[in-house]
Amino acid sequence: MAESAGDFRQQQFKFAAHIRDPENNPPPRGIEDRRLGIYRELLYRNIEGFLANSFPVLRSITDDDTWHSTVRRYFADHRATTPLFPKLPQEFLFYLSDQGATDDMPPYLQELAHYEWLELETSLDKREIIDSTVDDSVDCVAGIPVLNPIARIHAYTYPVHRISSTFLPHEPTEQPTYLVVYRDRADEVGFMQLNPITARLVELMLRDSTLTGRRLLETIAEELHHPDPDVVIAGGVEIFSELMSRDVLLGARAIILDPG
Repeated sequence: MAESAGDFRQQQFKFAAHIRDPENNPPPRGIEDRRLGIYRELLYRNIEGFLANSFPVLRSITDDDTWHSTVRRYFADHRATTPLFPKLPQEFLFYLSDQGATDDMPPYLQELAHYEWLELETSLDKREIIDSTVDDSVDCVAGIPVLNPIARIHAYTYPVHRISSTFLPHEPTEQPTYLVVYRDRADEVGFMQLNPITARLVELMLRDSTLTGRRLLETIAEELHHPDPDVVIAGGVEIFSELMSRDVLLGARAIILDPG
């Protein structure tokens, strides 16, 4: 009797379940274990290799047993929300976030993974960073600062950009570590550590892209209860200059006055 579509579908589910988690799911009947072993090894190695390349620092500081145990649990337990292979690192990040800290993984695991994923996402972003509204004759205080659209800012409790095999922090830092990850005009991905004021400035620019640099800096001065806002504005000129030198800021655009 010919195999029905339903039977074939059940066979596929059993095959996939066994490949993902062979210890808890028996193999489908009628398939030689040697052949199944090839699939088990091939699919796991593809997933593991892709994740290792996507999270190179995390992989380098994690011992083999812990790394493979974590990846195998992810492979067996996680239900992805997308079939797209380039989204696999984000799915792994979701998995780590859902699982929380475990005894065999360092406390900075999730933040380090997020930082490495942020770098990867920035490198894969297909948008151009050139903005035709930027006017070289307009400065960032008088005009409206234009952020690099491929700039992502995040605050971490650990200095994730410094973590390596020779630096493994045991405790969070007293102050958050603010990092902006971006791609510059040469298509190189970089990062820049920000102090709290610069981080707040970038955050305000992301929140409202219609404010002049002066208004942004005045807002910060108000938040700081600074007695002399002009001092904050003068310091902001240097901040804008540094952000522009790194292509985090593309320049400024002129204010378009309402003719009415």
